[in-house]
Amino acid sequence: MQVLSSADILRLEALFAAAGHACIVVHTHPDGDAIGSGTALLAYLRRCRHTDATLLLPDSAPDTLGFLLPEEGLVDAARDPQEAAARLAACDLLVCLDMNGLGRAEALSAQLRACSAPKVLIDHHLSPERDSFDVVFSETDISSASELLYQVLLALPGVGAAERLPLAVLTPLMAGMTTDTNNFANSVWPSTLRMASELLAAGVDRDALLDQLYHRYREHRFRAMGAFLHERMTITPDGVAYAVLDRDFLRRYDVQDGETEGFVNLPLGIGGVRLSVFLKEDEGHFRVSIRSKAGVAANLLAQEAFHGGGHPCAAGGKLYFPQDIPAPEAAAEYIATVTARFMRNQGPSQSE
Repeated sequence: MQVLSSADILRLEALFAAAGHACIVVHTHPDGDAIGSGTALLAYLRRCRHTDATLLLPDSAPDTLGFLLPEEGLVDAARDPQEAAARLAACDLLVCLDMNGLGRAEALSAQLRACSAPKVLIDHHLSPERDSFDVVFSETDISSASELLYQVLLALPGVGAAERLPLAVLTPLMAGMTTDTNNFANSVWPSTLRMASELLAAGVDRDALLDQLYHRYREHRFRAMGAFLHERMTITPDGVAYAVLDRDFLRRYDVQDGETEGFVNLPLGIGGVRLSVFLKEDEGHFRVSIRSKAGVAANLLAQEAFHGGGHPCAAGGKLYFPQDIPAPEAAAEYIATVTARFMRNQGPSQSE
């Protein structure tokens, strides 16, 4: 991780000090990193700065992450768009987390662009939309937005150490970092392990957090996981594993939002698989998750075939119908075609 700019830290401190009504926004379909970083910053502003702050979610959070949601200061824009619009219109500081541009908030993006308040970005994805923000903290060699936010908070005057932040800030930061690394399975840097050690020393109960994150699923998730592996997963001679979960599958197994989190990582446990592509049907499109082993650029495939992007080994995007494919039934054939072409341009497997 690069050293944070002291000038940017001072600008952020000035913005925090002047803010009377702050809004925090994360990306659509919020995951653990988005909710963790958003909840942590909300707690910091409300508890440590005594600022009237609001966390705006473009979409409802999945039930699996509900334990992280704050009791106060949360607005679900999908359920209460008028309240979200009112909060944005009244705010004098806007902070965007875990999103490289305002478009990642989708339904809220036009309101975010129209917001006249100073805008701050704290994000770990490629190609940040710098021109849309007054202050930008962007770092890709880091595990998560939660880790980057942690470093930013430590750099603020008067902080300097995790022990000076309340557990209401530290615990969601640990949750965000843990989920975005797949529980330390990928995107782990020396700074990531230092952060984990410092949070543990400051009193974060990691055992209780892991219990909440990974041991509270409904039985339906595991029934769906078995069917995903047995019925839907296809493995090609090129070392690509792919699966398409359409609306019929999701209804049959009563899959709720957030319950397929991590499915895309499972095929990478197979020795010959170098790339995993997972599609989940949504309204008018598939949400696409891509994971890969070292040497296969998941983000390039996301850019080339799925209107997306991300990191070299973890990326995502969307597949639209009828724009990209004529109907949902054509998704599997599309994946087989584009991944076969893509893998021909990749280097050989390290085991070859």
